[in-house]
Amino acid sequence: MAEENKTQSSGVWPKVKPFVNGGASGMLATCVIQPIDMVKVRIQLGQGSAGTITKNMLKEEGVRAFYKGLSAGLLRQATYTTARLGSFRMLTNKAVEANDGKPLPLYQKALCGLTAGAIGACVGSPADLALIRMQADATLPVAQRRNYSNAFHALYRIVADEGVLALWKGAGPTVVRAMALNMGMLASYDQSVEFFKDNLGVGEAATVVGASTISGFFASACSLPFDYVKTQIQKMQPDASGKYPYTGSLDCAMKTLKSGGPFKFYTGFPVYCVRIAPHVMMTWIFLNQIQKAEKKIGL
Repeated sequence: MAEENKTQSSGVWPKVKPFVNGGASGMLATCVIQPIDMVKVRIQLGQGSAGTITKNMLKEEGVRAFYKGLSAGLLRQATYTTARLGSFRMLTNKAVEANDGKPLPLYQKALCGLTAGAIGACVGSPADLALIRMQADATLPVAQRRNYSNAFHALYRIVADEGVLALWKGAGPTVVRAMALNMGMLASYDQSVEFFKDNLGVGEAATVVGASTISGFFASACSLPFDYVKTQIQKMQPDASGKYPYTGSLDCAMKTLKSGGPFKFYTGFPVYCVRIAPHVMMTWIFLNQIQKAEKKIGL
């Protein structure tokens, strides 16, 4: 039995399991959150309030409009979340080993989260670009619409029309946003878990729900300004003379700050927070359930 366990722990599956579990939990959460994410993107594109956008989408495009870009969203989770959660678990395991098996302090977990977020964003940037393009397509004039049929068609068209490097257009703000989101999410989640367990003495289910909601709020507050800039960069198109409205992320941030002030970066914050918090919560819940199922079948 000891030899069998040793073989299992040294095999391929233990190494890839954090990546597989992370991607699966993120994809399941995305299936539920996709409609809210669609509304969030359209708010950032200046189409009105959440209520107005929802009403117009139902009236003009039907229910299917809320799931436009789902294939890109799932592809994004299969790349971004797989990479960030898997690499985060690997980094924390290595850090624990270096710490002689002792629990990591909060700042080390935050550093692991920052690094994992950067890795995940680099891997998932092409799918993220395809998702933004597909969600924003219906807001463009008919003549300017790209009419992507699915995520893979979007990626193919982007490469064919704009070159391979265009897949990482806006990757800079995407990476920074991912680092900010993961730092806010992981740090506040760990602190909240300790508070709910040690100070309030609540059960596991309440701890997961409460800590996930708090971490979702802080993840939203830390990442929305970067998400706003990222969205503006990824959706921009050249004018008649071939000039883009922004030369880069910093230019976009400065022009936004000058024209709308700091609160402009928090456009759509309520919807963004509502979208992020449940996604964080469901990702952890799905991940927990997947891990329980694996234990039952001996994986």
